[in-house]
Amino acid sequence: MKESGGYKAFKIFNTVIMLFVLFVTLYPFVYLVASSFSSEAAVRGGNVTFFPVGFTTETYKYILRNNEFFRYYGNTIFYGVLGTSISVALTAMLAYPLSKRDLRLNKFFIPFCIFTMYFSGGMIPNYILIARWLGFRDSMLAIIIPGAISTFNLLLMKSFFEGLPVELEEAASIDGMDVYGIFLKIIIPLSKPIIATMCLFYLVGLWNEWFGPFLYLDTKSKWPVALYVRQLVEGANNVEMGSAAEASSVQATIKSTAMVLTSVPIICVYPFVQKYFVQGMTMGAVKG
Repeated sequence: MKESGGYKAFKIFNTVIMLFVLFVTLYPFVYLVASSFSSEAAVRGGNVTFFPVGFTTETYKYILRNNEFFRYYGNTIFYGVLGTSISVALTAMLAYPLSKRDLRLNKFFIPFCIFTMYFSGGMIPNYILIARWLGFRDSMLAIIIPGAISTFNLLLMKSFFEGLPVELEEAASIDGMDVYGIFLKIIIPLSKPIIATMCLFYLVGLWNEWFGPFLYLDTKSKWPVALYVRQLVEGANNVEMGSAAEASSVQATIKSTAMVLTSVPIICVYPFVQKYFVQGMTMGAVKG
């Protein structure tokens, strides 16, 4: 079928807009990478755009040879793996019963969950609850437990469960399988797309989390790498990374290098879950 002139114009216009959006999205990261491999004088002089100027790897050597960076990185991996596992498990266990419209109490619990998405007690009550009443001050649990269930992710997973065939559960129930068996052996295996989506959402959130650790963690050895990078960006003096002479020689590039190092793992993980991410988001959104 021959394309009309208007449709050709639309395709050209759409391509230009998408290329512009792609440029705006990717340029900050490209600039960070270029700055991280550039000399300190080039970065300070504003000479870096798309490609490194005065190519050097001194900043990477400076950061990676320091044991503190790897300790923070290890903390972040621990928070990410454990926190994501707990969050996905709790979200699935709550979303499944909420997806059953014949449960009477769902008329109360669903609006209650939605209410928490728009209203909270505020930072001070949350701090009192987590640090004093729960006793999570300077504890890694303060990073994992309070935000274990995201209401948005809960509703997305609930919508996905509602779209699964009810006949499968009815057939399993007739065969003598209880609710827990249906959930673990039928629902969970069919929910790989939404589970992969939830894992990505929770992992990215925990990987980038710095405000919670900033509030609750007093011991520096428990910091995640995001808080460490934040301290670098703010120019905090309490982040000791070597001698003063070495620090001054990479001061202009150390921030971009640290940001690149913390972003690479998430960028590497995304291609492996992209297929499930798109499928889970589409099925949940259509049903919702």
